[in-house]
Amino acid sequence: MGDVETLLKTITGEMQKSMTSKSVVGDPITIQDTTLIPLISIGMGFGAGIGAGKGREEGEGSGGGGGLGIKPVAVVVIDKSGVKVELLKEARPSAIEKLAEAAPKIAEAIPKIKEKQGAEKES
Repeated sequence: MGDVETLLKTITGEMQKSMTSKSVVGDPITIQDTTLIPLISIGMGFGAGIGAGKGREEGEGSGGGGGLGIKPVAVVVIDKSGVKVELLKEARPSAIEKLAEAAPKIAEAIPKIKEKQGAEKES
């Protein structure tokens, strides 16, 4: 197994370990006769790549990056009248969230664009 593969397996394994119910259900907060339990949305992503080149220019390169996003989505309210879930006002998706949703499509398109550019240069 290569160094990059080992690194990726280690990182993704640790990320999976952190994704438990305790990650999305916060600690209860009691104020007088009311208990509030925050519910949280968590998103994680990681990517890495390595490359080597021969031809017009020789070179090697590698890189990686990751991200973590946490946002509250609801609160469980427990009081004398019972239990209810209060959704927090949904915000519009941020530019980063939109980019994260588009990333797989962009990653698919890059090789096709490079292939097309290579074909144009050859003709």
